[in-house]
Amino acid sequence: MNKVISILFVVLSIINSACTQSERLWVEAESFKNKGGWVVDQQFIDQMGSSYLMAHGMGKPVEDAETEISFDKTGVYYVYVRTYNWTSPWSESKGPGRFQLSLNGNVLPVELGATGNSWMWQSAGSIDIKQKKNKLSLHDLTGFNGRCDAIYFTMDANDVPASDCTALNRMRRQMLNLKDTPETIDKYDFVVVGGGIAGMSAAITAARLGCKVALVHDRPVLGGNNSSEVRVHLGGRIEAGPYTALGNLQKEFGPRKGGNAQPGSFYEDGKKMEAVKKEKNITLFASYRAFDAETEGNRITKIYIRNIETNKEMALSAPLFADCTGDANLGAMVNAEYRIGRESKAEFNEPTAPEKADKMTMGASVQWYSREDSGPSSFPEFKYHVGFNEESSEKVTMGEWTWETGMNKDQVEEAEYIRDYGLLVVYSNWSFLKNDYSKKEEYANRSLKWVAYIAGKRESRRLIGDHVLTENELVDFVEYPDATGSTTWTIDLHYPDPANTLYFADKEFKSICKMKKIHPYPIPYRCLYSKNIENMFMAGRNISVTHVALGTVRVMRTTGILGEVVGMAASLCKKNEVYPRAIFPTYFEELKKLMEQGISKSDLPNNQMYNQGETLGPKTNVR
Repeated sequence: MNKVISILFVVLSIINSACTQSERLWVEAESFKNKGGWVVDQQFIDQMGSSYLMAHGMGKPVEDAETEISFDKTGVYYVYVRTYNWTSPWSESKGPGRFQLSLNGNVLPVELGATGNSWMWQSAGSIDIKQKKNKLSLHDLTGFNGRCDAIYFTMDANDVPASDCTALNRMRRQMLNLKDTPETIDKYDFVVVGGGIAGMSAAITAARLGCKVALVHDRPVLGGNNSSEVRVHLGGRIEAGPYTALGNLQKEFGPRKGGNAQPGSFYEDGKKMEAVKKEKNITLFASYRAFDAETEGNRITKIYIRNIETNKEMALSAPLFADCTGDANLGAMVNAEYRIGRESKAEFNEPTAPEKADKMTMGASVQWYSREDSGPSSFPEFKYHVGFNEESSEKVTMGEWTWETGMNKDQVEEAEYIRDYGLLVVYSNWSFLKNDYSKKEEYANRSLKWVAYIAGKRESRRLIGDHVLTENELVDFVEYPDATGSTTWTIDLHYPDPANTLYFADKEFKSICKMKKIHPYPIPYRCLYSKNIENMFMAGRNISVTHVALGTVRVMRTTGILGEVVGMAASLCKKNEVYPRAIFPTYFEELKKLMEQGISKSDLPNNQMYNQGETLGPKTNVR
């Protein structure tokens, strides 16, 4: 009897679930088939739960995003939209990122994205669905970065989805029918997470040395800060001793032109993509973000990745991993030791360090530029608490690295706030110059042509290795037997610009740099793998250094060189069936030979002569 009751209960549960599902429909905005002028933003998944679509029109409404949706049941549906009034941290005014929904050309009257102070579900009203197949559109009203995460249709007026990220994630997975255990691909020797210059270099190097490599990158273009999405030129030198062949790989995919905040073609995204795709040993997972990982003891066994548009998930398994994410996202997932902020002067006796440790970091840049038009152009009034006047406004026509925000914020947990403040000040300043400046005629024919929406970060988490590189070792040229590729940039640290502080205290958006020249310095290998995660390398700005030492190693030609070293070390780990820590005491002579030979396929001329920085000149060779 009990068995019969149990079976009936299961059957009724299935029927009830099916009925419930038939009266609900969940649509992920980032999965819209035709995105129109909207862009996919994945930068804040870890904080707000998902990718989303954003109307990045720089003050001009963008083309509608459209997709086809199907209902199992017709009738009246209540519509809820997860969105965010992004200027709410600074202003109680009606937000600028306003948009509407339409079904089959019928616009729902509610303006979304204008109210609230967090990511939340807003009611878009109700609609009578008369047919099963329908065209759903997002209609932008302003061009000022309205954002939409998901749209939820329900026949129950009280069925509002949860705002709590944990509960929301459960519901999202249920509505999208995502498997609890996605397919695992285990054919790889080495999984590299992060497709910036460091990650590309690590992946290509390991692949050419015989490793089967998976390269996971959460944008559709490679290059990170050097992509057309961020537009920071490469910095530092290649062909520096003691291993002059390191860095030659960048001749194959590094852009030929320098300059920050230049036209997108300067950054040659296609060249980078081609360099990776032509490697037969690399499987590229572009537009996939690593969102979780599994460990056994102190080793990573697999990572879980999700497509930022389709939400397709899979798991990748390998004996070796590399965190080249910049933010040390993989390391944080697996509880790798890391630091964030500035060490005190007492900890390492660094002259440049502050007296007391703090959480201050270098900031993130939202770069932009304008162009002269053939005639006058307008720009909407944009005033959201951060006021500009004749004295405080920036009388410029572009903004590059000095437009830097978030130095006194958490570059990971407050990343959306930091990026949004960057957008806020660009639009606010431009609005003042176009509409209120006493010499606005100088800007009459100018219009914004490009504003980054992917923030260019400099610093966040730094993973801890068996050695932490410090300022004194760089300046005093302390030679280590595990020396690898050289850093060549100055110790270049950024601080809020005092002139900007005068008007925007604690809300600065401009920076200055203080530089200390060094001799080209070979980075110890022990800075390139995790102290407590046995099978994880790192390359990029998240390697094992102090805040002060990060000032030199963070530039991209240097991170690329260190990526090559990591790729070489990974190949030796595979060959000798060991983990990263074993390379220095046992197999370092083999690594030296690889570093002497380099990995570049051909003897190409050095096309990387721009933005090399200043050094004190070579000091010595370390072997």
